[in-house]
Amino acid sequence: MRTVIAIAMTLASVPVLAEHEHDGRQPVDLPPAYTAECGSCHVAFPPGLLSADDWRRVLSGLDKHYGDDATLDAATRARVESFVTTNAGGDRRTAGAGKPPRITATTWFKREHDEVPSATWHDARVKSAANCSACHTRADRGSYREREIVMPGGQRRRHEEDH
Repeated sequence: MRTVIAIAMTLASVPVLAEHEHDGRQPVDLPPAYTAECGSCHVAFPPGLLSADDWRRVLSGLDKHYGDDATLDAATRARVESFVTTNAGGDRRTAGAGKPPRITATTWFKREHDEVPSATWHDARVKSAANCSACHTRADRGSYREREIVMPGGQRRRHEEDH
């Protein structure tokens, strides 16, 4: 009986995913530790944008997190790691051998952004391809729909539904 209760409690603590599980959208029930720690310096990226192995690599190097020290206490790190690896994308979302892993290095990211002019990435309002909020107006809420894209300078991104 204890085993059944323990399993039920574990399953109850797993975040519920949006309708497209592990596809790069933000899970519905974000743990406070994830939004507080990962969202304090940048958008708390949807875990489905990287593979579980890549998230483990990111978390193993928090003392040198893309040039900053983002070290977490052991309990918080464990909660964040559990969340991101449980909700990670499949192997198709791998960032490859780069250190540290970068969402912007995934084949998926490159394909989705192949029409973005290189000058956009260097625009002072963008600064980096990792600055999703520069164009994705609802990135802070985990939404990356094309109709919500506003490029630097205010031009809206045309999407297939508008043609």
